[in-house]
Amino acid sequence: MAILQTWRDLAYGDGLKEKERENLWTGYFTIEKGIYEKILSDPTQVITGTVKELAERFDTEILIMTGFLDGINESLKGYENPIETMEEDTQVRIEIDPEKLYYHMVEAKANWLYELPQWDAILTEERRKELYKEQKASGTIRKPHKIGRNDPCPCGSGKKYKKCCGKNA
Repeated sequence: MAILQTWRDLAYGDGLKEKERENLWTGYFTIEKGIYEKILSDPTQVITGTVKELAERFDTEILIMTGFLDGINESLKGYENPIETMEEDTQVRIEIDPEKLYYHMVEAKANWLYELPQWDAILTEERRKELYKEQKASGTIRKPHKIGRNDPCPCGSGKKYKKCCGKNA
């Protein structure tokens, strides 16, 4: 079984009691924040190695590193790591796209990540605000304005909608 499935079973499955799962996620978020602080301190750096090597480099467990790679995968430049089939000796690459990463952090409601001070040197405050608004707007459903029976017809005839195009509706 690929290690990603092991991670997902542990983090989202029924294998842990509620308190154990809460402790797992609390620890994960702390480690994740530390990894992002290191990555964002040099955002142009391309990080490569096996899953095991990256876990050692960032001083964490292989399963935690797997969860991290799963989370960051959609925020990489032009490619994704083979997370579904990944094993500890799989070569992976982390080359972030800062705008995608910031957008996905906002989407995940991970304010402890998108409010990191390292972002100040990467994206302007204006751009971060734009990305934040763009992400928030992407989840908003807007209904088109409904034409009332007594409103002017949108075809431009000057008649009321009910006497024109709405007659057959």
